[in-house]
Formats: sequence, C-alpha cells, structure tokens
Amino acid sequence: MRRVMAISFVLAGIVFMWQTAHAQSNNLTPAQRAQLEQELAQVEAEQKQAEADLTSAQNESASLSRDIKVLDAKIKAAQLDIKAKTLLIQSLGNDISIKQGHINDLENSIQKGKETLSQILRKTNELDQYSLPEVILSQSTVAGFFQDLDSFQSVQQGLKDTMDQLRADEASTTVEKQTLTTRQNSEIDARYTIQQEQKNIQADESQKTELLAISKGNETSYTKLIAEKSAKAAQIRAALFSLRDAAAIPFGDAYKYAQLVSQKTGVKPAFLLAIMTQESNLGKNVGSCYLTNTLTGDGVNADTGALIASVMNPKRDVPPFLQILQAIGGDYSKQVVSCPQSIGWGGAMGPAQFIASTWMLFKDRVAAALGINGMPDPWNPVHAFMASAMYLSDLGASAQTYTAERNAACKYYSGRPCGAIRGNAAYGNSVIVLADNIQRDMIDPLQGI
Repeated sequence: MRRVMAISFVLAGIVFMWQTAHAQSNNLTPAQRAQLEQELAQVEAEQKQAEADLTSAQNESASLSRDIKVLDAKIKAAQLDIKAKTLLIQSLGNDISIKQGHINDLENSIQKGKETLSQILRKTNELDQYSLPEVILSQSTVAGFFQDLDSFQSVQQGLKDTMDQLRADEASTTVEKQTLTTRQNSEIDARYTIQQEQKNIQADESQKTELLAISKGNETSYTKLIAEKSAKAAQIRAALFSLRDAAAIPFGDAYKYAQLVSQKTGVKPAFLLAIMTQESNLGKNVGSCYLTNTLTGDGVNADTGALIASVMNPKRDVPPFLQILQAIGGDYSKQVVSCPQSIGWGGAMGPAQFIASTWMLFKDRVAAALGINGMPDPWNPVHAFMASAMYLSDLGASAQTYTAERNAACKYYSGRPCGAIRGNAAYGNSVIVLADNIQRDMIDPLQGI
C-alpha cells in the first residue's frame, strides 16, 4: 500500500517535465530578428513604390520609351519581390525549426505522460483489489490507514491531473502542427514565387534588349513590332479553346468569361482555364456517354454505341439530372455526360464536370452571380465557368498561392488534398503547369494590346 506514495513523486516529475517541454527557444537573437524585420519592411516599402512606378508608366501613351520604362519597372518590382520572399523564407525557416522542435517536445511529453498514466492505472487497479477490511487489518494503527487513504486519494487526483494535461498537450500539438503546415506552405509559396519572378525577369530582359535595339534604329521598326504583337494577339483570341463535353469556343471568349468569374470569386483566370483544359484532356481519355436507362443508370458510349454500365447513379443523380434537362429544354438520352472510370459512377456534366446532385447545390449561387432566372445550364460555358470557380474558391483557390491552388485542384478532382489518395497529386501538378503556360503563352501576350 505504501507504493502509492512513489506514484505521487512520478506525477510530480511528469508535471515538471511537461512544464520544461513548453519552454521554447529561438534560433535568432532578438537583434537578428529585429534586423530581419526591418529589412523586410524596407523592401516591402520599395515594392510599393516600384508598383506605383509601374502603374504610372503603364498609364503613359504608347511609345518606345514608355515600353522600355514599363519593362524597367516590371524588372525592378520582380527583383524586389524576390528579395522580399528571400527574407521571408529566412524568417519562416527559423520559425519552422522552432515549431518542429516544440512539436517534438510535446509529442515526447505526451508519450511519457501516457506511460505514467498506464502505471497509475495499474497501481490504482492493485489498490482496488483490496477490500476495506483488508486495508484496515493491514495497518498496525488507525493513523496508518488514513495515511494510505490520503495517498490513494492523491493518486486519484494525480490521475485526473495527468488526463487533463494529456488532453491539453494533444490539443496544443494539433494547433502547433496546423501552424507548422501553414508556415511550411508559406515557404513553399515563397520559393515558387521566386522561380516565377526569375522567369518574368528573364522574359522582360529579353523584350527590353529587343526594344533597345530598335531605339537605335527608327520608330518604323517599333511600329512594325506593335503590328506583329497585335497580329499574334488576334491569333490567340481566335484560337479554339477546348471544353469537356461542349463545343470549343474562341480563347478570347474563354478568357473573357474567366475574367468575369474571377472578379466575383477571386480565382485567377489562368488557373480556372487550366482546370477546364485538364478536364477536357481527361474527357478525351475517358470519353462521353448517354444515359439510356433511368432506373439502373446504365447507358451507351456516345461515339461507339457500346453498352456502358454505371453511367449515372440512379438514386443520387438521375432525378436531379432529369430535373436539370427539363428546365433547360434538353433530352436526357441525347445529352452527353462523362463515362464511368474504372470504379464508381460517371454522369459528370459539361466543362465543369459537376455531377447532377452537386450542380443542384450551386445552381442558386450561379444564377444569382450571373443575374439569370431559372436553372443554369451545365453545358453553357459561362455558367460552367462560374460554377467551377465558385467551387474552387470554396476549396481555397482564391488565396492565389501555389499550395492553395494545387490543393484546390486535387480536391476538385478527388475531394481530397494532394497526396491523400493515389493519382490526385499528378492532377494538381498538371493544372499548375498548365496555368503557368496559359498565363505566359496566351494571357500575357494579350496585355497592353
């Protein structure tokens, strides 16, 4: 019975250890951190001035000197952004190291706390095996009995304190891990931005070299260059942009729709167009189907006529699908939807590839945003773009960072973050590459034309 006294000392030790684990150290001295913050504030102020200079230059009348001034301002702004992101990475790296150490300390204390808890429970169980008469008879004095009783109550209180501390540490660990993930994502975003800005500087320097060469010649060459850029922009606008299970539209229209929904959702046009491109590419592999049996959800391949099972979930999606088609005046047996993949159901509709039950969740929001009455049409590009952008915004893409957009793409494809299930990370990576290509090769050449 006297062994309960030793447990109290163990409890005291574990509480002390937890308190020690909660103390944090900082890899940067206060002076170093203050200097880093001062440098970052100075660079951010210079960035604002560079952006103001860029806006001022862009507002000037078109001329050779104006274009050179714009490129100079863009290059300077990009260089300052790289400098700011480099300082941010330095600060984040320090914070990440501290957070990781704190998490390790918490996890160690939790493990030791669980071991102590297990020991206390075993001792408590041993005490519970004795009846009250046995406990009394085992003591030579009444004082001894009450001393053991006090010790037993102390163990019970220690058990409660240990449980409370474990819960608190586990909650703290969850918060710390969430904070760590946020900071790690910020570091990844900063590094990605640096890579993009380096590409921008390289492209702008190339354009500047071309303009400086022209400035040594005459304005006729400049006029010719502007004409060539205008012709290229016209080609880009006229180029057909493929859509899943819908007719292709001119890229100029697709970009206009993407700009419209971007203003309402915060999702970048290039990213939205990349999602649409990726879905179109998937459609070429999976193919399109028609629903022919509303009771079973079976159908046929739209190209070959071959029988296809599980084209649409008969309970979840067929009823709203019929409702949508009735509202927009379509024939369900002649309206293409996605074919099923290796597992699960098909039935996704139009460029946005929403299943019917999901479309019904967004229909009112889409209608309100576009100012239309009645049912939005999943095969209408504008309606599909708005629905897709709203969903992507809900998934976090409106943050417009690399990690936010990549995860939003993965969730759009599979409902899970990147890496959570096999194959979805490849989808997210592909969308990011497509977005960068669309921005550089198709959207950027349209600017200022």
